[in-house]
Amino acid sequence: MIKIAEIQKLLLYLFTAFLLSGCGVYSMTGTSISAETMSIRNFYNDASSGPSNLVQTFTDQLRDYFQQNTNLTLLRDNGELQMEGIIVGYRLSPIAPTASTDPAKGDAAALTRLTISVKVSYVNTQDSEFDFDQTFSFYADYNNDLDFTTIENSLIDQIFEQIILDIFNASVANW
Repeated sequence: MIKIAEIQKLLLYLFTAFLLSGCGVYSMTGTSISAETMSIRNFYNDASSGPSNLVQTFTDQLRDYFQQNTNLTLLRDNGELQMEGIIVGYRLSPIAPTASTDPAKGDAAALTRLTISVKVSYVNTQDSEFDFDQTFSFYADYNNDLDFTTIENSLIDQIFEQIILDIFNASVANW
């Protein structure tokens, strides 16, 4: 004999499956594209400073993000979706100035801001309405008591994470 609780579970499962199937192309990440392929060319560094592996790190993280969050097949060239770009800014700026108690030292900043800017060109060969040339920028602040060389890579990763999310949302998520 089938119990009412088992029937309710089955109905709930079927109802949930029906809702998730929906119409059109959609994934749980919010992407709504019909393209099957994408090419992400190596980015270039036009910033006046930054570590030598900056563009390779960014390009690899961008490709990884798209592979993990879409069903797109990454091609070397000529994907239905195409992306390329340039790192145009890598800047350290003092913020949060403080007055020094030692007149010989003068004023100093308690925090420094690392800002990275990336110019991206995106082409959707299926619908040019979604094409863009846009600069994405983000920053991270750190305490000047810390040695920048020891925290630089973690700051870069933090900044790239946000920039890549912004690029993803602007391109395939259509947000």
